[in-house]
Amino acid sequence: MSFIDEIKARAKENIKTIVLPESEDIRTYKAAEQVLKEGFAKIIIIGSEEEVAANKQDCDITGAEIVDPAKSDKTAAYIDKLVELRQKKGMTKEKATEILLTSYTYYGVMMVKMGDADGLVSGACHSTADTLRPSLQILKTAPGTKLVSSFFLMNVPDCEFGNKGTFVFSDCGLNQNPTAEELAAIAKSSADSYRALTGDEPRVAMLSYSTMGSAKHDDVTKVQEATKIAKEAYPELALDGEMQLDAAIVPSVGEFKAPGSPVAGHANTLIFPNLDAGNIGYKLVQRLAKAEAYGPMCQGIAKPVNDLSRGCFAEDIVGVIAITAVQAQMQD
Repeated sequence: MSFIDEIKARAKENIKTIVLPESEDIRTYKAAEQVLKEGFAKIIIIGSEEEVAANKQDCDITGAEIVDPAKSDKTAAYIDKLVELRQKKGMTKEKATEILLTSYTYYGVMMVKMGDADGLVSGACHSTADTLRPSLQILKTAPGTKLVSSFFLMNVPDCEFGNKGTFVFSDCGLNQNPTAEELAAIAKSSADSYRALTGDEPRVAMLSYSTMGSAKHDDVTKVQEATKIAKEAYPELALDGEMQLDAAIVPSVGEFKAPGSPVAGHANTLIFPNLDAGNIGYKLVQRLAKAEAYGPMCQGIAKPVNDLSRGCFAEDIVGVIAITAVQAQMQD
């Protein structure tokens, strides 16, 4: 059984409801069709009956709930709640009404806030900011969270590295140039995500173009400082750095470049030094190694909200829906 099949099997154990706000995109309907056929989540699609009929083409989405914000009897309560949540920021009833009737992502996030859905998946045709802004405004951060970040769950076929080719890559979608303190927080969140989703112990590598001081630069120093902060704050984690990618995942290279490291050569959770490296890295692995790339998944939001790459396929959305459902289970 593949990794994502295991996630789907877990999702079936306690069915959750996931809302999809991008009713203008055919990939939404293809993904919904597959999820409903496999039966591991309930699906809500936001849009008018006319929009859905015009955009779903020949997809069979029987069983999905279609919610039209302009007609739903719950919209008034959502408007009132949005005003309550954002009143100090100048939110009025008129403005809240306009937002919820024109932005399906905001509407979907309100459904999650009000308990009418368990999680949201968006981003196939919207930017990460469009997905995360309403989530941070309405759902806020989870208790104890120092930083909201994102990760990709990567599954590389026929791969001897990581956990049989399963990795977490972070942060590949949100934080542009994290400080040492932020990198340490990202490392902890990513380790928690890896453990929760795979059931295995994370081995965290703080990546750089340098291994254990082989190069000198402020960028290297940042990763060294992040490693020190993370080790002091989270001594229970198997975490080490700074190290180059080959030293992190290839046993022979790890033994040579970082002898004695508890992580080198065996890392499964890779923390990139900035967004450039993370985003380029995951796309290289996805396209050249034909890896399954699920994400960017979000860490640190109070309820499960997950972003998508705008270059994603319907099958990618299916996987993210399954992961979102499992994340929702963990909040029960």
